[in-house]
Amino acid sequence: MIAAYGDLITELKRREIIRTKNVVGDLGERFAIDFYTQNPSLESLYDAPTSTKSIDALGEFGNKYAIKSITGNLTGVFYGLPHKDSLEIPEKLFDYLLVVLFSDTYQVRAIYELTWEQFLTHKKWHSRMEAWNISVSKKVKSEARTVFEIIT
Repeated sequence: MIAAYGDLITELKRREIIRTKNVVGDLGERFAIDFYTQNPSLESLYDAPTSTKSIDALGEFGNKYAIKSITGNLTGVFYGLPHKDSLEIPEKLFDYLLVVLFSDTYQVRAIYELTWEQFLTHKKWHSRMEAWNISVSKKVKSEARTVFEIIT
């Protein structure tokens, strides 16, 4: 079974569906970028260069997008922001955060779009990682723009 997983990773990379071994993250990025690009009411997106810090996609109008994929309620962490005890004003890392929510069977259930300002409002300190993340609560969902959603 482990060897089959390795074969799957190799094939997904060959087909340019994923770029790294972070399957859930890469699948979420690919889904979000393709969804935005195929929807005429949304800004067309393309992959940011792999080495680009804090940004996963760039928009046709110059906007910068961070994309986080989740199967639960917490995103991965965001580095590059001041420590929670700092008085320093954070430098803007991206214009929009896209949170791609997967089901337990890895079907995309929703895409939530938060502005930089909404991200700053809702970010929570992750003490073990010493970085910030977002808990995708009902409040966050209600304030974010729901770009895609499957009602179950």
